[in-house]
Amino acid sequence: MTAEAVETVETPVCSAKGCREDAVWVLAWNNPKIHTPERRKTWLACESHREHLSEFLGVRGFLKDVVLLKEWEEQGG
Repeated sequence: MTAEAVETVETPVCSAKGCREDAVWVLAWNNPKIHTPERRKTWLACESHREHLSEFLGVRGFLKDVVLLKEWEEQGG
């Protein structure tokens, strides 16, 4: 295998502003004013930011689900 054939796999990082930690959680959400009910947008969160990001989405009524990134990927999310 040549060096050109090796793919770089990037580790997903947290969506919190300025955070570069590895993502562990997927926060699935939608804004009912602009998205259909079945549509899911996602933010990624590290352990440190999961609660803060969940609260941010939750107080707005946007948060639909919080799932481990590994499980989300296994479900084909």
